[in-house]
Amino acid sequence: MKGIILAGGSGSRLFPITKGVSKQLLPVYDKPMIYYPLSVLLLAGIKEILIISSTEDLSSYKRLLGDGSKLGIKLFYKEQLNPNGLAEAFILGEDFIEDDPVCLVLGDNIFYGDGFSIQLEKIVSDINSDKNAYVFGYSVSDPQRYGVISFDKNGNINSIDEKPEFPKSNYAVIGLYFYPNTVIKFAKQVTPSKRGELEITSINEKFLKLNKLKVELLGRGFAWLDTGTPESLMEASQLIKAIEKRQGLKVGCIEEIAFNKGYISKSQLLDLSKGYDNSYGEYLLDLTSS
Repeated sequence: MKGIILAGGSGSRLFPITKGVSKQLLPVYDKPMIYYPLSVLLLAGIKEILIISSTEDLSSYKRLLGDGSKLGIKLFYKEQLNPNGLAEAFILGEDFIEDDPVCLVLGDNIFYGDGFSIQLEKIVSDINSDKNAYVFGYSVSDPQRYGVISFDKNGNINSIDEKPEFPKSNYAVIGLYFYPNTVIKFAKQVTPSKRGELEITSINEKFLKLNKLKVELLGRGFAWLDTGTPESLMEASQLIKAIEKRQGLKVGCIEEIAFNKGYISKSQLLDLSKGYDNSYGEYLLDLTSS
């Protein structure tokens, strides 16, 4: 399976903060924002990842992450000339995806919860065998801002509505999607919405009509954050800080995940720790002695 991180857009809701820097490079407590969606793909066992961003920002991502070899993975980069909607990611990434299934994660989304890695790995296994598509649902107080899932009495998906005025449920479709390879064909069939964008909801509706769309609901013990506003950005940093201080474990630490997954060796992790003359480096160093 391949992975795509969509890290484009102007970040206008964060102006003037994002006037001079890509939103996904902003700090969320002790790490760049993009570390968190990257960590999701690593937890899912995905080692080939495409980062899509604007022309002017790609060099910053390359400087931050390189080709991925230090993490035992492969990173690729693609420019998005204009933010034309989430579904465009599969068109831009067609040559990268090739014949594989693909996971798309939005670069400003943060996920945290126990057992998430196991949940992700099961989905990857199912897509490889049964060719189902998966979206994630999370109960929110303002579903009008999102794509909204409604269910029948047996828990099957009835519909997905993009930013409905009158939502049929409180379950929002959040920024993590798993698809079989047919997503490329479906993305090419999507026409621009009234907003002028290629909506990912249109892709999900195609899988729904084929009875191939599954939903994973994330419960009350799970945290999902969309860091698109100054308030949500600060709340995310405060949550990550509280979790890390209380548990003594880092959230979204890509070097730790790569080590635990066996992508890099203990000596490679030790070398990475030497690149940080701070508590982050000390954390990585402690991992090599555990």
